[in-house]
Amino acid sequence: MSTFPRSPRLLKGGIILVDLNKPTVPLRMIALQYNPDTLTRTLQVQGVGENSGDRSQVLRLKGPPVETIKLEAEIDATDQLEFPDENRHQATVTHGLHPILAALETIIYPTLEQILSNDRLAQSGTLEIIPMESSLTLFIWSQNRIVPVRLTEFSITEEAFDPALNPIRAKVSLGMRVLNINDLGFGNKGSDWYINYHRQKEKLATLYQSGQIMTLGIKGI
Repeated sequence: MSTFPRSPRLLKGGIILVDLNKPTVPLRMIALQYNPDTLTRTLQVQGVGENSGDRSQVLRLKGPPVETIKLEAEIDATDQLEFPDENRHQATVTHGLHPILAALETIIYPTLEQILSNDRLAQSGTLEIIPMESSLTLFIWSQNRIVPVRLTEFSITEEAFDPALNPIRAKVSLGMRVLNINDLGFGNKGSDWYINYHRQKEKLATLYQSGQIMTLGIKGI
């Protein structure tokens, strides 16, 4: 059955990895095969003197709220396995979902070269070894939400396998913490992305029509 020709094209959510030294050239892009049905966001207010009882500080904010995002995405190899002769599906035929799962998992891995390099430094007697730096992760959820994030939770449930025990259906649960200006500082592309996200939020807020105060059952305040 053909799709109705005027049906809207559904955009995909996804993740992009970037090197801040070359931020315009993505290192890797991972589009979600199916957008999750729900996306949970939690905002923790960063107030001043919340527990001190200091009334002069009660309306002050230390900075943007700490925002966390949780989602559960489904990945299924059935569509690719249906047309195994297409070159772009050969990796799925041979390895199932291992490639895309590995692409997601390695976001939170240091590279093997970094690990081996640090071992060489340790063997040579280096006293202080700087923690390994990862690429910046961007979570993309439409043009209104392009945010730098750090993955904080990651779980994979593999639900079906091919005869070679490659996973062919899985659910991936992701927890992310939005990196705001307090985390990134100013003067780099990562902070620019957050500032644009913050600016877009304020712009969208101005589009909200607040209505009349009588709707609340009062005449004034």
